Amino acid sequence: MSHTAPAPTGKPLIVLNQRTIWVIFGALMASMFLSSLDQSIVGTAMPTIVGELHGVEHQGWVVTAYILAVAIVMPLYGKFGDMWGRRWPFLVAITLFTVASAGAGFANSFPELVAWRGIQGLGGGGLMILSQAIIADIVPAKDRGKYMGPMGALFGIAAVVGPLLGGWFTEGPGWRWAFWINVPIGIAAFAVAWVALKLPSHRAGKKIDVAGIFFMVVATSGIVLVTSWESLTSQRGYDWSDPWLIGLVAAVIVSIAGFIIAENRAEEPLLPLKLFKNRTFTIATLIGLVLGMGMFSALAFLPTFLQMSTGAGVTESGWLMLPMMAGVMLTAIGSGIAITKTGKYKMFPVVGLAITVAGMVWLTRITGDMSMLLFGAMIFVLGAGMGLVMQTIVLAVQNSVDPHEIGTATSANNFFREIGAAVGVALFSTIFTSRLTDNLGEVFADLPPGTVPEGADGASLTPDVVKALPEPIHTGVVDAFTDALAPSFWYLIPLVVLGFVLALFLREIKLSDTAGMVARGEAVVEGDELDVVAGDAGRSGEPGDGDPLAEREPARQ
Repeated sequence: MSHTAPAPTGKPLIVLNQRTIWVIFGALMASMFLSSLDQSIVGTAMPTIVGELHGVEHQGWVVTAYILAVAIVMPLYGKFGDMWGRRWPFLVAITLFTVASAGAGFANSFPELVAWRGIQGLGGGGLMILSQAIIADIVPAKDRGKYMGPMGALFGIAAVVGPLLGGWFTEGPGWRWAFWINVPIGIAAFAVAWVALKLPSHRAGKKIDVAGIFFMVVATSGIVLVTSWESLTSQRGYDWSDPWLIGLVAAVIVSIAGFIIAENRAEEPLLPLKLFKNRTFTIATLIGLVLGMGMFSALAFLPTFLQMSTGAGVTESGWLMLPMMAGVMLTAIGSGIAITKTGKYKMFPVVGLAITVAGMVWLTRITGDMSMLLFGAMIFVLGAGMGLVMQTIVLAVQNSVDPHEIGTATSANNFFREIGAAVGVALFSTIFTSRLTDNLGEVFADLPPGTVPEGADGASLTPDVVKALPEPIHTGVVDAFTDALAPSFWYLIPLVVLGFVLALFLREIKLSDTAGMVARGEAVVEGDELDVVAGDAGRSGEPGDGDPLAEREPARQ
């Protein structure tokens, strides 16, 4: 039969049908949710974890180890998947993540926990990237919106559900279940992927870009460590006389320069610089960068605001963030369906970023005694804006590049968003902490010397400390916190506005009607005859009449 005719690799073609696609999609969703959830679930459980494992002074490493590993492996999974196929890298990623989750749950010392968190990141980064790339392999761009919409919603859901679950586990069965919950889901996802994920494997026949990988790892590590400096060193601010800090910054600069040189010389570059000649790729990646800087900074402090202002516990503050999750789900899924029906995608990031700007401006009006109904409306608007943007720009990137570079382009877009988030949170934290310290100084200025409550300062202020403060000090501290946080959002608004302006220049390219594997001659849709040759499949018209390949050309080697 034509379905089993040999592909250009000499292996039988894979047959894609709707049942297979939905089964694979289910495994991808479970895996992607695991990796997204693990970035937020630890936060609310952190005080208990570090207290029990005696790591309070170095607690920043629990989060940093995961983020650093995720950022480092993103480009690697994307590139290796393009070179050798995505099945085995995906199975390895699930295995690493699941085993490390079990190990983190059984950790008996702080260094052991940090090590397992790093291994979790090595798997989690692959799950995020490969899930998006595999969908591009098996679903045409014109139909991909209805799949990527729910994927985008997962990020928002994880951002809210993570702290909620982390608090519930900490107050209930124990913090170790924040890691053990991944194990049964990971095993189930692995089993489904092993059976259903029939993706082609092949040999690239080109040398691995060792120099590019080295410089990327050093540069990424330096950026993440510099942006996490305060939490890792337990000091306030950046002491630029510190030789370690200066050395890190110098290493980042030298490594970026070395990376650019290495990519220009490599036979098969980790991140082909020619991709940046593709306007859609460049604009969408810049949108991801500024959105990561702005949105993740805002999200990092909103749960703490709720705990400070309302006295809510960690679990209750998670429930109060549910309106944002609703906003993300509504618009991410809705826009995905609309893109599939209309074939148009540009309007969604434009409208989404406009809504996000409005939501961010609205957040500058938060007060310590505001109605939670009003706060819910604010974060619903913020979530609605995010849901329209996140996965739409990934779709735009995938649709604009050569089918052989889908993984590389997808990982690059996600990589820059992660770097933006790391840098944005660090900058926002510095601005907020500085304002809070000044405000608290005014609150305690009139108190007699030695009567300032223990722990009531910007460095060690916790919800429990605030809740125990007597009046009128309690109200003064809550107002100091709110007056520091609300105006700080103004520093994020220009970033989101920049994203909006960039979205205006995003090209509306006709969505391809051919899945990535079909375009590469590795698969056939059930019922189709093999009357096209590899490389021609996927062309929906001549270059210049809206065919995505017209813009893919600049990215080719």
